[in-house]
Amino acid sequence: MMFMQGTKKERPLTHDLLANILRALGAKIERVIVNDLKRTTYFARLVLSAENESQQRKIIEIDARPSDCIAMAIQQRAPIYVSLDVWNEVEDMTEVLRKMEEGSQTEENDQEEDS
Repeated sequence: MMFMQGTKKERPLTHDLLANILRALGAKIERVIVNDLKRTTYFARLVLSAENESQQRKIIEIDARPSDCIAMAIQQRAPIYVSLDVWNEVEDMTEVLRKMEEGSQTEENDQEEDS
């Protein structure tokens, strides 16, 4: 994810376009909620807030793919929540992630030594 690494892009990506549209409309992402898991498919809600010209605030919830929601939340520094039901259904992958991280660090060290 380029925006997490601060990498400059030659052209705006889809998430950039949507962020620009939201900004132009006076809306922002309030939060993301990963709210359901059905047969290995996750579901999420993108929660937006917008003010109209009368300064009336409106909350809008949109069904969206979790990957899109998470990317936009990270880009706009909005909180990401996971419902307890979903959390309890998910297998703890801490050990797998730790091993993956160790493997990538080993590969980086090997590449540095080869240089």
